[in-house]
Amino acid sequence: MVAVKHTRGGGARQAVFTPLDTRARVETVVRRLGDAIELGLLADGEQLPRESKLAEQLGVSTVTLREALVTLRLQGLVTTRRGRGGGSFVSLPADPAEERIRARLAGWSTEELRDLGDHWAAVSGVAAQLAAQRTEPDDLQQLRRTLVEFATAEEAAKRSRVYGRFHVELAAAAQSARLTREQVALQTEVGALLCLVLGDDAYRKEVADRHHSVAAAVQDGAHDAARGLAERCVEESTARLIALRLAL
Repeated sequence: MVAVKHTRGGGARQAVFTPLDTRARVETVVRRLGDAIELGLLADGEQLPRESKLAEQLGVSTVTLREALVTLRLQGLVTTRRGRGGGSFVSLPADPAEERIRARLAGWSTEELRDLGDHWAAVSGVAAQLAAQRTEPDDLQQLRRTLVEFATAEEAAKRSRVYGRFHVELAAAAQSARLTREQVALQTEVGALLCLVLGDDAYRKEVADRHHSVAAAVQDGAHDAARGLAERCVEESTARLIALRLAL
């Protein structure tokens, strides 16, 4: 099998392969790569760099990386093929079952969801503001592709992944590796839960319109407007999750 090169993710994808903390342990590597796979920043079927190169990119030992890959294989996020053309390949998880996601939502209190939403809104708002200040229109091509992908996504699970990727790309457009990694971590907490509200086509269109408004403000350099629009987008999604939690 010939390995396919993917350009998905832009600056967000680059953040996946930045060095980890020098004290990083196996679980840190698992979290970094697992989060990227869950969000779709690494494409289904994509071949990961060879072990020595990937370990160097992440700033960890090959022993640590190999242990992390074993864990990812057990989680069904990576498969390994032997022989010519072999290596480690991304395995995107199947669509999450609604009952399992509802049970996950039930594990959150409304106060915890509100706190998560506040954190998410703060990160997305600042990212949008900085992106509007720091980027040129040509830097937003990946963000625009993500807008199109969200507008055409049919399944709730795919919509939630692309929704999360939009906010990750927004942080990447801010040219901040820290904000990007923080947004990736946030999306792994809230992303699956959004499956429960993004199945509604009317709300999908509302989100798409909000994302277009954020992207337009970023492109125009309207940093205050971009921040406010991004925050409102997150606040609305959080409010829907809280309402659903109360109804359980």
